[in-house]
Amino acid sequence: MISRPSSFSPHLSAPPSNRARSAAIVLVAIAMGLAGYFLVPPGLVAQGLIAAGLTITCVVFVLGLRGRNRGGTRDAALDVLAGFIEKDASPSFVTDEDGAILTRNAAAGTRFTDSESETLAGTLRMLFANPSAVLYRLRCRARLDGAANEDVVTRRGHVRLAVHLIGEEKYLWRIEDMPERSQSGRGAETLPVPMITTGRSGAVLFMNDAARTLVGERVKSLDRLFVSMPVQPGCVNALSTTEGQVDVMVAENNSFAGRRELYFLPAEKGGRADDGVAFETLPVPMLKIAADGKILTANKLATTLLGDQASEGMALGQVMEGLGRPISDWLDEALSDTADKKSEFLRVTRKDKEVFVQVTLSRVTELAEKRLIAVLNDATELKTLEAQFVQSQKMQAIGQLAGGVAHDFNNLLTAISGHCDLLLLRHDQGDQDYGDLVQINQNANRAAALVSQLLAFSRKQTLRPEVLDLRDTLSDLTHLLNRLVGEKVTLTLSHSPVLKSIRADKRQLEQVLMNLVVNARDAMSAGGEIRIETEVTTLATPLKRDRATVPSGDYVTLKVSDQGVGIAPDKLPKVFEPFYTTKRTGEGTGLGLSTAYGIVKQTGGYIFVDSVVGNGTVFTLFFPVHEEDAETVPVAKAPVQASAPKHGEGVVLLVEDEAPVRAFASRALRLRGYTVLEAESAEDALRTLEDPGLTVDVFVTDVVMPGLDGPSWVREALKERPDVRVVFVSGYAEGAFSDSQPVIPNSVFLPKPFSLNQLTDTVHQQLH
Repeated sequence: MISRPSSFSPHLSAPPSNRARSAAIVLVAIAMGLAGYFLVPPGLVAQGLIAAGLTITCVVFVLGLRGRNRGGTRDAALDVLAGFIEKDASPSFVTDEDGAILTRNAAAGTRFTDSESETLAGTLRMLFANPSAVLYRLRCRARLDGAANEDVVTRRGHVRLAVHLIGEEKYLWRIEDMPERSQSGRGAETLPVPMITTGRSGAVLFMNDAARTLVGERVKSLDRLFVSMPVQPGCVNALSTTEGQVDVMVAENNSFAGRRELYFLPAEKGGRADDGVAFETLPVPMLKIAADGKILTANKLATTLLGDQASEGMALGQVMEGLGRPISDWLDEALSDTADKKSEFLRVTRKDKEVFVQVTLSRVTELAEKRLIAVLNDATELKTLEAQFVQSQKMQAIGQLAGGVAHDFNNLLTAISGHCDLLLLRHDQGDQDYGDLVQINQNANRAAALVSQLLAFSRKQTLRPEVLDLRDTLSDLTHLLNRLVGEKVTLTLSHSPVLKSIRADKRQLEQVLMNLVVNARDAMSAGGEIRIETEVTTLATPLKRDRATVPSGDYVTLKVSDQGVGIAPDKLPKVFEPFYTTKRTGEGTGLGLSTAYGIVKQTGGYIFVDSVVGNGTVFTLFFPVHEEDAETVPVAKAPVQASAPKHGEGVVLLVEDEAPVRAFASRALRLRGYTVLEAESAEDALRTLEDPGLTVDVFVTDVVMPGLDGPSWVREALKERPDVRVVFVSGYAEGAFSDSQPVIPNSVFLPKPFSLNQLTDTVHQQLH
């Protein structure tokens, strides 16, 4: 039966203010007609007043009839809706915009018999706290989407509150009971452990049967339940019950929507038979520890978290490590109750995987003996994020150091190797000093390679990508790789017949391959086989592995596998870290794999490692397939060293802030027949170019300089001299060629350190 109180009927008819306004308009219309008939002399004015009065009266009469018909239609629609929801087993309400109840079904009348409120918010206040905010939120969403629903935790369990917009000002509300959420296969109500659910404001939303039995009554707020606030999870708290104060260990389990679940374990044991069951089923990992540090009991979740080694009789120090001081001292402090109840992060000594736990200790008394309860929280994800953050900071710091070293050190190496080239021009191979000069030149090149490695693993080197076929690259490199692996190791190559092209820096890719092959060789001291396989792989869905996600698409994969000793699981996540090596002291720098990782990532690829101890290691590299029809940015190819020096003519503007480098470069270019104008800064170069009669064919400029950098002053100069060609030189140019800046036309990049022939050949190629 639908209950619709008569007090709600005004909501279904026209408001009194509308009726009063209509009556006033009719009176004005009658007054106008009377004035035109009696007060105004006969004529057009009188006739106009009478006609206007009659017209207004007719309009008001028609609108009144339409309003009554619309009110009847509204009442009829409400009656139809009331009949529709009458048989619904769930409580349903129809309200207006202000929340006043227009009608409710029988289920609502039965469930909310004790409520005398005429608003929905007042009716639901007996179900859960602060219903006005929930109703307003749902009403706003219903205005936008036509309907909305929200799950609410109430004193009687979970309910779903749904609303539908009816017309423009009416709302249909429906309250549906939801089944109780399970916990480890058992409802919270049937848990033998006392448990409560609290809201953000501290209101107690739910108490299971064990909690009501312990407290002796149903309480509504935490301050009435606990002797002192705030509640200290993981510690012993005093609980107010009908039988007096009880000390309980409080464990917190973060729940949903800002709510918390608190579990109570009596701290003073009385030898009840169900205490062990309560401890075992507690949905928080917990340990019971004796005064000597041995584990007495571990519940199911603690055993799952810690592994099989967390058995009875094991010392806590055998299960966990990484405190930084003896664990026995930490336990003694907790037993003496003199230390602060702060948590400690420890590493679990599991061999199958790496697990970190946050441990909070609290002292309890059991059978007249002092013992400890350890509450555990899985902190593996937190420590992993922390390790990633520390690693990123380390890489950033090393990258900044590498960039600074590369810029200054490559300038020194350029000057050393360059002046060495100038000396070699004046010495024949039969000269007694010729061999010493060659040694200086070779060691300068070795130093340059070391700086290149530093930039590679920090991903700050300047790459010169080109379209490559891995089959050709490996074919060119096979002879060198065979020399690297030696006689005991066999090198086998396997290529897919339909291998596609990739876009990468050939020189850097060769460095990656050599690093991986050398590592594979070192892992097989007794010999074996190294296999290099290439194939095309299509990922229909993104590949999530380790901490990386490879997008879907076509990739060229390169696998380097060996039959060596393998890598231990705990060391596997660290192999790409800089300066980390599994080799003996003096046998490795720890830069090989980090360099390979940096080059692959900077190229846009991915690198993964799989290893089984005793069965070998496999490195898998993913490179995106290069689309031939895609737009590619033209890049300069490395200058090819000519068999004979080339002489040329032209004017070169040399801009270099380092005097030794500038002196070498200017002498080298003049030796090849060029006219050289020197400038020690970008500002000096722009002042030199202010002379309109000066003709310049090529700009040779450093990239990183005090004041304006190379690209900035070149863009300014090209506004007046657009046909001048450009050669950029630098040992470290990160950030200078920003993607947000337009590409400089007719420009190439020559990395430092460069030789005399490399510089002059690059300038010659730009001019011709």
